[in-house]
Amino acid sequence: MTETRKIRIQYYRSAIATPVKHKLVVKGLGFTRLNQIVEREDTPAIRGMVKTIPHLVRVLEN
Repeated sequence: MTETRKIRIQYYRSAIATPVKHKLVVKGLGFTRLNQIVEREDTPAIRGMVKTIPHLVRVLEN
């Protein structure tokens, strides 16, 4: 059985004054509140989403 790699992401800066596209990316990653940590599969799609909003999120060590 293959184990899928996971990535832990923390939402640490508010998206209030950001473009609508950035807000949609934050929502698409599953964040609902500030300082929340989510665990997602480490896929190119998720990495791309994180790459578009590096000023709002942190990638945490596993």
